[in-house]
Amino acid sequence: MLFMLTNRTRPDLSSADYGELAALAKAFYASMPADMKIRGEWVAVDRSVNYSLLEAPDIDTVLRLQAPFERFTDTVIVPVNSTVGWTAS
Repeated sequence: MLFMLTNRTRPDLSSADYGELAALAKAFYASMPADMKIRGEWVAVDRSVNYSLLEAPDIDTVLRLQAPFERFTDTVIVPVNSTVGWTAS
């Protein structure tokens, strides 16, 4: 299944929080589960929001992987289908 994640960094984070967030992100990328793939990533120019298109077996996997970031980001997770013109695949 495909999932679009929108992560907005909370505006009230301290320098220590940003450091912890960076460490979590590095750990995530270093040990991604074999059953999950990142299909694409984008970030706003001001870096306040990032978007990730993930392929994962189910929503529970995505929620489990996103849980460590909850303290630092406001996240929206939407299951999506790819489209071509007006048809969904």
